[in-house]
Amino acid sequence: MATSTPMGTMSFVDALNRAPMRAFQWVTVAVCMLILVCDGMDLQLLGIIAPLVMEDFGVDRSTFGLAMGAALVGFGLGSSAGGILGDRIGRRYALAIAAVVFSLATIGAGSATGVWSMAFWRLIGGLGFGAAYANALTMASEWTPDRWRPIAVSTLSVGTPIGGTIVGWIGPDLALEYGWDGTFVIFGFATLSLVVIILAVLRDSPSFLLGHGKGDQAKKHAALVLADDVNLVPEKHAADAPEGGKIGILDPSFTRLNVGVGLAFAAAAMVAYSILSWSTTFLTATGFTLEQAGNAVSIGGITSMVGSILVGAAMRHFGSKPVMIVVGAVLLLILLALAAAVEALPAAPDSSERIIVTALIGAAGAFFSAGIAGMYVIMAAGYPSSIRSTGIGLGILMSRIGAVSATAFGGWLLDLGGTSVIPFFTILVVCAAIILVAAFVIDRHVPAASL
Repeated sequence: MATSTPMGTMSFVDALNRAPMRAFQWVTVAVCMLILVCDGMDLQLLGIIAPLVMEDFGVDRSTFGLAMGAALVGFGLGSSAGGILGDRIGRRYALAIAAVVFSLATIGAGSATGVWSMAFWRLIGGLGFGAAYANALTMASEWTPDRWRPIAVSTLSVGTPIGGTIVGWIGPDLALEYGWDGTFVIFGFATLSLVVIILAVLRDSPSFLLGHGKGDQAKKHAALVLADDVNLVPEKHAADAPEGGKIGILDPSFTRLNVGVGLAFAAAAMVAYSILSWSTTFLTATGFTLEQAGNAVSIGGITSMVGSILVGAAMRHFGSKPVMIVVGAVLLLILLALAAAVEALPAAPDSSERIIVTALIGAAGAFFSAGIAGMYVIMAAGYPSSIRSTGIGLGILMSRIGAVSATAFGGWLLDLGGTSVIPFFTILVVCAAIILVAAFVIDRHVPAASL
């Protein structure tokens, strides 16, 4: 009768690094992606059917902005609070709670009778959206070995935009068939099924369980992916306190990581939301038709997904610091070129001028999304398991600050410039410079792969 050969005493991460990827790990990553896709569907549903809701409520766009922005505010708060919750009760239960919250809030939004009630439900939904995001990324990162983690994390970051794309395809048809209120109810009940999937399929990682003194459960979960008998010990992270003590997210040893990621995340999100939210406004003011401007923004959305996926592979191969430097520097140059191209547009731009502007928006999309996805990769590697969800949640909170700032002040900056986009792009160029500087502030980068 054959017996397994002990691999010795090591952490779960070290054991994963020596073992092949197994079915349970791929399924875990796939379920985390499904969570983020559903998250994106519910999150972006209101934006898709907003004209119908505004018509029913009898309000203008400026008034309805309160409801539109509520989910972003909730997302930031939820990512931070949800991250803390995940580090305390486990990623699995935190994800289940988050799915319940955003699904029921989506159903509740279908009962809204005005802007304030819609804003309330979207704020509550945002709490669930943010909590799901932080814990899904953490869950996936803790079940993947070092060689796959950057790629897995950066790929997962496109789950929300994929969800937005799906709801953009089917949301309008559902709204015409069942009304905007019925559409919220349909999506809410559909995503509520996630709770069953999460509880049935996902398991907290042995790294998390060992850190909470649950050795027997950790060994049981490790058997799902490790074929050999391993004496697992708690993960020793570069950021852990000496003598095995636990330290919090605000410990001085995390200062440079917190500050660097926070600044870069907020700056990259401000560039992303400024370009995606306001491009149609400044392009139509310079001679583009609404359709042409919309196509330019769509190109930016597609390239942003590509950039998010590729940056993980680049950071794994070259290390995160040089990749982050390149992302910040190239984004800065692209934004300078885009500002110059838009500023020089005549009243009726020809096809070649439109192509140049559209190409530059597409290039910007690839690099600002690479900056955002790169932050997830750095956080997954930089924070120890004991506070990983909290760290990722804090980073997402900072990104929401950048997103809300772009939404709130982008129009003001365009109005400030009048017929010029210089004030608007000056802020974006500064943001790109912040990403570049943050690469040197962060002190816990992902190392290059060993050759």
